[in-house]
Amino acid sequence: MATSLAFGPFRIDGEAGILFHGDQPTPLGQRAVALLALLVERTGKPVPKQALIDAAWPGQAIEDSNLTVQIAAARRMLESAAGGGSWIETLPRHGYRYVGPEVAIGGLGPEAATLTWPGKPSIAVLPFSNLSGDPEQDYFADGIVDDIITGLARINWLFVIARNSSFTYKGRAVDVKQVGRELGVHYVLEGSVRRAGGSVRVTGQMIDASTGAHIWAERFDRASADIFALQDEIALSLRRVEIERVRRKRPDSLDAYDLVLRAQPDVDSGMPERVTQALVLLERAIELEPTYAVAHGNAAMCHHCLFLRAGLQEADREASIRHARLAILHGQDDASALTLAGFSIGMDGHDRKAAFTALEAALAVSPSSALTYILGSVILGWSGEAEQAIEWSERGMRLSPFDPWAFAAFDAQAMSHLLRGRYGEACRAAYRSVQANPAHSITYVQLAAALAKLGRLEEATAAAARVRELHPTFRYGRQFAAVHCAPALAQCLGEALQAAGLPQ
Repeated sequence: MATSLAFGPFRIDGEAGILFHGDQPTPLGQRAVALLALLVERTGKPVPKQALIDAAWPGQAIEDSNLTVQIAAARRMLESAAGGGSWIETLPRHGYRYVGPEVAIGGLGPEAATLTWPGKPSIAVLPFSNLSGDPEQDYFADGIVDDIITGLARINWLFVIARNSSFTYKGRAVDVKQVGRELGVHYVLEGSVRRAGGSVRVTGQMIDASTGAHIWAERFDRASADIFALQDEIALSLRRVEIERVRRKRPDSLDAYDLVLRAQPDVDSGMPERVTQALVLLERAIELEPTYAVAHGNAAMCHHCLFLRAGLQEADREASIRHARLAILHGQDDASALTLAGFSIGMDGHDRKAAFTALEAALAVSPSSALTYILGSVILGWSGEAEQAIEWSERGMRLSPFDPWAFAAFDAQAMSHLLRGRYGEACRAAYRSVQANPAHSITYVQLAAALAKLGRLEEATAAAARVRELHPTFRYGRQFAAVHCAPALAQCLGEALQAAGLPQ
């Protein structure tokens, strides 16, 4: 492949395997870029299907449908230029041909040595050092990095440099700032792998390529399957860093992405006053980008909170469902949007089947999405699916032990243990929920019920008093109806809360 192929407003960086539109990298996948590069290199000439397959899937036997999908992806990307959708011509039974603007072939030139950051967080994962003392274990270290790249690439809001580009630095002593300039990324992840017998130690550190400052570092002494935990911690760390970044920006300089980031901590709080503030920012983001799926998903969560904790107003319930449906419509490839939407549809729309269709789609996009498991466990808990609720909550907490939604996972565990008559375990889970979010009334609802079932009525009454303090209009009968609580759970919880002194 030529080092650089420029045509119309596009340029293919052959070494990095990236298609640029102007100076902005596009999210076109590695295989589609390889196909496009071969077509553009042979401009005006027919390219047989087999030649294209060999370029994108070297040494692999694949069906023609895979080629068709990647060609369609390339065409969609080219459509951003006038007439670009017709630049790849289909030659029935033969192959394809590039018939677009004239192509300039050459080196990158000094002006391309520094790439502009994309309009969202960007990261390159460098090859990890093999510290096992056995060169034969290089493949294992490379495989772990492959898994990290694959997992991060599923995160819709994150731009991840392809393996073929980041692995050009393998075996080289590199300056992280230089890597950032050459790959056009804000963050660089580097690390090491040590494998001895049945144990694996993975260390990773994330660096801000613009300053060289360390953002995050962690060591994992577990099975290689726990690579999902590493991916999730990277994502959470990047979220925190990005939120801090937008807090430092002038309010008048915020675009839709920044507005959603600024709103996120208030959405996660689950507090009516704070989600009301978040809605102002989210509505501005939706005005800027009406199809912004995550903005709709977060807006759905805000209205869900207001519905349950600010008077059970039907307008909030309807708004929750409306934004959830828009999040699903526009976020088919966005795990966060699908998760938030599924939760609102399950809890406020009382459509558990549709909810889990969205949650399962989210897990197909991002198998390590802790939030999907956590919020799914809440729906399962209120549905009376106790054992599955506990399983999902534990999986979510395993993926993200310090998640801001941890209180919800513990609530799901508390109500599920309560339903199964395991009152001591319910009490322990409820206490952990209170510790995770002491300002949320539902945590004390679960605690009051568990304490009452244990016969600790004085403590149960104190927890019930805290519920009334945080949520003066709380009536457990109305709350159970609002979340479509399973009859057996409603009876079990209701008896306990009545004994604790809470009104029906």
